[in-house]
Amino acid sequence: MPKEQPEKSEKNNWSEVNNYIELAVIFPAATLIGWIIGHILDVYLHRDWIQFVGLGFGIAAGFIQLFRVGLKASRE
Repeated sequence: MPKEQPEKSEKNNWSEVNNYIELAVIFPAATLIGWIIGHILDVYLHRDWIQFVGLGFGIAAGFIQLFRVGLKASRE
């Protein structure tokens, strides 16, 4: 006779929802923050290319955080 698996608690369901919301928000937020920091440095340093470097760093930071959250969710 197979064992019955206990149903997930409501708290666990909300934890999963939180993980998915975090995944949906973290990448655009990191990208935007990187671009804003690069744009501010462009204004102060009178350059035109630093915003693209900031955008690249923001995208990279977003992907790194996405992988971290994904690995954390897969362990749970």
